[in-house]
Amino acid sequence: MLLAGDVGGTKTRLGIFSPEKDALTPLTEASFINRQYSGLEDIVREFLYQTGIAVNSACFGVAGPVVDGKVKLTNLPWVIDERQLRAALHLQSVRLLNDLTATARAVLLLGPADLHTINKGQPITQGNMAVIAPGTGLGEAFIVWDGLHYRGYAGEGGHADFAPNDSLEAELLHDLIEQLGGHVSYENVCSGRGLPNIYRFLKKRGYAEEPSWLAEKLAGVDDPVPVIVKAALDQVNPPRLCVETMNIFVSVLGAEAGNLALKVLALGGVYLTGGILPRILPFLTNGRFMKSFLNKGRMSDLIARMPVHVVLDSRVALLGAACYGLESYGEGDVI
Repeated sequence: MLLAGDVGGTKTRLGIFSPEKDALTPLTEASFINRQYSGLEDIVREFLYQTGIAVNSACFGVAGPVVDGKVKLTNLPWVIDERQLRAALHLQSVRLLNDLTATARAVLLLGPADLHTINKGQPITQGNMAVIAPGTGLGEAFIVWDGLHYRGYAGEGGHADFAPNDSLEAELLHDLIEQLGGHVSYENVCSGRGLPNIYRFLKKRGYAEEPSWLAEKLAGVDDPVPVIVKAALDQVNPPRLCVETMNIFVSVLGAEAGNLALKVLALGGVYLTGGILPRILPFLTNGRFMKSFLNKGRMSDLIARMPVHVVLDSRVALLGAACYGLESYGEGDVI
């Protein structure tokens, strides 16, 4: 049996997969809140104890750059080592890969029912593809055809310099420079870490009044993102602060998705993934995302040909890790 995992900055999702079954169908799965544990090893032990299923191999997509079988997670103070984890859990093999590499692998398995298309475009056969995933951080990857197969590669483009596209975003950039004391990345704006930065900036700027009920809710939570998103989606009386926060969020996401698409010439398509995106489809489809995505000067006509899809299944990184693990299943030692 194979243990597969998606280890993010906030949550870890684990599943057990059989080499005799479809990689998209785990035998069992569960999610864990990372801050409640000291490391991945503790989560895995608890999960395997709960399931009672013996596994002999594992593959984890992790939110950070994997170098020589080791990773220090970008938004979590954990260091994970393939060899140490294999020994501690008494497994035959363990593989670590970036979570966006895993996501890119799973994108290749998705069907029309798994996607919400916001730009049909004119895709070309065997064209490059781009993947961008706002979660706790901002992940990016690309997929290329090598002549026989598609292969996915992760980068750390979410940490590239944030570039504003209007006067309000320019004010936001200057505010974040003061707050952070220097470098401002797209992740500081367009992620679960960044969305509260936008809200705080708008509130500080006096864009709109914060309702007392909203202030009370925000004061009582560790993570303000679900509160802001839920309020923005209220169909009766959404607070202006929350609505404009989401508008800026999707505008910046559109701009950076377009940047990535140009850099990898994603004529095969652009895929937006991450647990938050299916919940905010009204904001992704109100025109702001595509306006920013297409705002590329002389390249606007080219980028308009690139299909843009929202991935509706939040398990893509887990399923991608399972695919990689099952492809190498039974090879022994560290894969």
